[in-house]
Amino acid sequence: MSKQLQLKIITPEKLILDEMVDAVTIPTANGEISVLADHVPLIAELSSGDVVAISSGEHIPMAVVGGFIEVKKDGDVTTCAILADFAEHVADITDEMIAKAKQKAEELSKQAENKEIVDFEHFESELERSLTRVKIADKWRTRKYRK
Repeated sequence: MSKQLQLKIITPEKLILDEMVDAVTIPTANGEISVLADHVPLIAELSSGDVVAISSGEHIPMAVVGGFIEVKKDGDVTTCAILADFAEHVADITDEMIAKAKQKAEELSKQAENKEIVDFEHFESELERSLTRVKIADKWRTRKYRK
């Protein structure tokens, strides 16, 4: 049996995932990285996309938006903590949610035209969340993964 690492995905609302995995691929501001057990300590900015953990040969995909990752070793245990602004398992993204996300993205784009009313930070984060949901759900629609 190969060594595993502890993966934690945490949002401001709740703990999304906490389990031992074989590997995890993460989108960062400097490109995609893969983390295995015994990875060097690291802190990096998370970018929007999909975090994909692999456990017993099964993919566990998560849509994530914004935040940071920290990889550290404590004795023999490597921990990868993903502190995301938003994270959601792909299986939890329903067709209804995708339709709502597309509609919300269109509404937000229209609101952006009125420059006097728009709160650009809120607008940008909501638009990014909606678009990431759609993009990641479409990417994993025909692939096999653990639910």
